[in-house]
Amino acid sequence: MAIRPIIEAPDPRLRVKSTPVEVVDDDVRALVADMFDTMYEAPGIGLAAIQIGVPKRVLVIDLQEEEGEDGQPIRKPMVFINPELSDPSPDTNIYNEGCLSVPDQYAEVERPATTHARWLDENGVQHDEIITGMLATCLQHEMDHLEGILFIDHLSRLKREMVLKKLEKARRQKNAA
Repeated sequence: MAIRPIIEAPDPRLRVKSTPVEVVDDDVRALVADMFDTMYEAPGIGLAAIQIGVPKRVLVIDLQEEEGEDGQPIRKPMVFINPELSDPSPDTNIYNEGCLSVPDQYAEVERPATTHARWLDENGVQHDEIITGMLATCLQHEMDHLEGILFIDHLSRLKREMVLKKLEKARRQKNAA
């Protein structure tokens, strides 16, 4: 479909709370296709609609953890429309997270290791599953975007300010080149 520009911090649009999708129709499926094209091109493993300026509760994930015989990642795209999380486990995992809206910046974030998730897919089919591991972390990260939260908001104020300064410095260097 189309590759769309990814909004980067500290753009205030990333702080907008996304609204539910009323009907899963061809417009939503076109948005999803654009989101996958954009995410794969970036490249990334997750993208929320708000990151491309659409404040709807839609996100896409493809962990691409396995490689095929040709050495290329095996794509397993997942679509989450109007996702809801509940019953987070008391056990946690710490991952070194990054974000397409905070490019080339990474920090360790602690999140529940397991969560219960409900969502619609691109065909409007309801899913209800316990999500674990890297998928749980990625889903929680992308869900934060739907609430106007970035992964850097989980860091101490000092670490968050350091990340934002590095991001601004990299942006200035890129624009000067």
